[in-house]
This record gives sequence, C-alpha cells and structure tokens, in this order.
Amino acid sequence: MNTAKTPTLADLSRLLQEKGSLSPVSEPLTAEEAALTITGADCDSRVVKPHHLFICKGAQFKSNYLSAAKQAGTVAYLCDEEHADELKAIEPTLPALVTNQLRPAMADVSAAAFGHPDRELTTIGITGTKGKSTTGYMVRSVLEAGSQHPTCGLIGSVEYFDGIEQEEAVNTTPESPDLWRHIANMRDSGLPYAVMEISSQALKYNRVDNLSLDVGAFLNIGYDHISPLEHPTWEDYFQSKLKIFDHAQAAVVNLNSDHADRILARSHECTQVLTFSTTDSTATVSARDIQSSFGSIQFVCTTPSRKDPIKLVMPGLFNVDNALAAIAICEYLHIPYEQVAEGLAHTKVPGRMELIPTPGRQVMGIVDFAHNKMSFEKFFPNVKKEFPGYKVIAVFGATGDKAVERRYELPKAAAPYADKLIYTLDDPGYEKVEDICRTMAEATPAGADYEIIPDRAHAVQRAVDLAYSCDQPTLVCLLA
Repeated sequence: MNTAKTPTLADLSRLLQEKGSLSPVSEPLTAEEAALTITGADCDSRVVKPHHLFICKGAQFKSNYLSAAKQAGTVAYLCDEEHADELKAIEPTLPALVTNQLRPAMADVSAAAFGHPDRELTTIGITGTKGKSTTGYMVRSVLEAGSQHPTCGLIGSVEYFDGIEQEEAVNTTPESPDLWRHIANMRDSGLPYAVMEISSQALKYNRVDNLSLDVGAFLNIGYDHISPLEHPTWEDYFQSKLKIFDHAQAAVVNLNSDHADRILARSHECTQVLTFSTTDSTATVSARDIQSSFGSIQFVCTTPSRKDPIKLVMPGLFNVDNALAAIAICEYLHIPYEQVAEGLAHTKVPGRMELIPTPGRQVMGIVDFAHNKMSFEKFFPNVKKEFPGYKVIAVFGATGDKAVERRYELPKAAAPYADKLIYTLDDPGYEKVEDICRTMAEATPAGADYEIIPDRAHAVQRAVDLAYSCDQPTLVCLLA
C-alpha cells in the first residue's frame, strides 16, 4: 500500500531546486501546472501511464518520444538544458522542468514521484564482480521457502519480477525511473521483500540514488568493466562498487575477497557488519567439510547461533561463497535455519551453473554466464575438479565495444583446462563477430586447440557433435 503523499509538479520543482539541479532556464509553473499530481515517472514512452512525468534522456532520444508520451497520458516532462528549446517547440503546452544535472535529477524525481516505495519493503542489495545473480536467487528462494505465493521481488541481470511485471532484464540494474516503477509495483502487489543486483554502473551513474537498503552485500572484486564506455580505471570501478554501503543499514562482506581490508573499512559506515568465509572460522558465517558430488554440494555452515548441514543442488564449489553470502543476509533478517536450508536446497538459477545431464552421463552440458577473467578462473578449475575424467569443450565469445580485455584474457584463462575452444558470438555490439573471434584466436596460447564459428547455434551444434564422437566422457560448457 502506498502511504506516501502524492507529489505535485510544484513539489518536484522544489525538490530539484533544493538539490541545486533545477536549471535557471526552467520557466516558472503556472498555478494550474504547479497543482498537477504526479504519480510516477518514465523514460520509456512505451510504459507511460496517465499523470506520470516523462523524462527525456539518452543519446538515442528522439523528440517524437515526448509526443508519444503525451498521447499516453504524461502531464509534464523533465529534460536537460540542451534539449529544452527543441522540446518546447514540439510540445508547447506541456509543462517542463529543465535540469542542469539530468541523471541526479532523474533519480530524485523518480523516487519522489513513486512515493519512495523502498521504505515499505525489506530491501537487499548485492554487488560484486561475480556471483550477484546466483546469490540473489538464493536469497529469494529462502525468503519464499514454504510460501504458496511469491513474497520477493527480484531485479537483476537475468530478469525483473515485481509482482505485476516479469520480463527479461536489459541492464543488471535498470535506469532510475524503471527501477522505482518496479519497486513501486512490489509495494503495490504486496511483496514484502525486494532483492536487487546493484551494478557498478548503477552506483556510479545515479541509478540507485535515494535507495535505502536494509542490507548491502559485497561479494568480491575483480578486474572487469574497464573501458572508455564504462570505468576508466580499476580504482574507479572499485570505488563505484563500494558506494553500496552508502545505501545500507547493514553490510555483508566476504573475507576471502581481494582487497577485503578496504571493503571492510568502508563497510563500517553501516550500523552492523556481518562477514562470511570458506576458510576463516572467525567470520560471522563460515563453512567447513565442503564436498561436491556430480552436480550437488554439501557443507557444514556455522553461524553465531548454530552449526548445521547445507545442501546445494548445483555444481560449482565457488557457489559455497554465494550460499554463505545468502545465509549471512538471512542471518541479519532473522530467517530460521530450516527455511534457509530448504530454500538453498531448491535454488535453481537460469543460465548459472545449469547442469544438462544425458542418459549414462557420457556427455554432459553446463550453461553458465561466466564471461570475464575472474569467473573463468573460478569456473574451469572447479569443473575439472568436480568432473574428473571428462574432456572439456568450451564455447564462448567476448563482448564488442566494451571490456576489450576479455578477448585477450578469456582464451588464456580457459586454454589450460579445456581440450577444445570454440570462439563464437557474444553480444558484439557494433563490432564484427569475426574480428572479435580473430583477436581471441591470436591471444590463444600456443598448442591450444580452437575453432572459430561465428554463428552461436552452429558453434553449439559443433561442440555437441564433437562430444558424442569422443571416446571418453565429455563436458560441453556453454558460457556467457
């Protein structure tokens, strides 16, 4: 239920003025315009609802989007100074708020327009270079264990689910108007919990401004997303990630992460810090007696209150780290052990260490989102350990336009463990798949067996055909 007062356009104008982001060129509102009630905000004209504020943003923005939004019922719009005159000429009767800081302003008005719905939910935010999706699904599975109906909204790189809308994710963390719409839908549909993956881009570029988290988890930090289009340096990437603690009441930190000392130092800005570790028994939540058995993992988990067995129905020993993070989050939320154990034992994550068995297990498949150096360095050693005696065929590519380092790093990380590498399409952007694959081939260590098959479906078929022609058990790894 929305208990917040519905803001007016005048309220939003005052908010921007107080924040220092209302431009001097923004014209005064008439009394009629000032009194307009605003019940939401959108930056996509396809989802506009009546009495919403439309936000004109993006390098691909076209002025006719504003006209489409008006037809859908928007009553006012927010734009930057650069587009103010153009948009006024196109829709002269539509009131406008003009800002000199579009991203912060967009986040401020979106949270206010939807009535700060996060304040009526228990919110969990998860960041890290690797493991965000799996940890998020684990937490959701625990929170919904034993319930006949959904109790937890989810925002992440796999999907968005808010009790009203369910759709494939575009960004790990959506733009602020979309983020706040989803959180408002969670509130309005009666979901008590919200689990969100929070990307470094979201933290750096104001997408989660004004968001309050009951708990923020920092899983790990590696070298990724370093490019002119993302983070110019690793330090910028790291500092962006650390901002999650600015939003959180409680922090969850992995003691086994690189730079754990710096993460811990920043986390102490929160009112409570919980830690987890697979090796350090002094952590709030720790694991011992870790064992894997052909697609499942068992370990003994120790928390401040008890010591109990936990089972995961997925391969990947690194998923013990993700499970410990989920357990630490649930420890803070006072979720009973029985519910935690049940939820973790039933967690399945689309495209994350998804095991595809065949009769006789002569050929097995694993689908995983491993797509950077850190995830490859975790994935391949674990696969070799958990599937002894299996040949490994790996199908993967590298992204275009960004994270260029991956096309050099991934072949080097995979080659020592894979018997066959097949380079193929993976979100090439505006680059040619063939060019990306050629660079990967040039970066492949001498002696490694590889092929280039740009069409991903053909690449997968080739891998499967090779697997069935092998004279020993074979694991086909479909990555990213």
